[in-house]
Amino acid sequence: MAKKLYRSRNDRWIAGVCGGIGEYIEIDANVIRVVWAIVTALTGFLPGIAVYILLWIILPQRGTMYSTGGTAEV
Repeated sequence: MAKKLYRSRNDRWIAGVCGGIGEYIEIDANVIRVVWAIVTALTGFLPGIAVYILLWIILPQRGTMYSTGGTAEV
């Protein structure tokens, strides 16, 4: 089965985006958070925050299956 990128349900501070990325590439989510903060500070806060919000919207939460009839736990 192929690995899929999800938002984390357990390792989250805001929306679980960094936790999900950390789970996907199998490193500590705090490393992702620090790198995200540094890159966001260097490139300007608006692009970094916009990308985070887009990932928050686009990435499904782990354990939730989306269908036309609503959400169901898997």
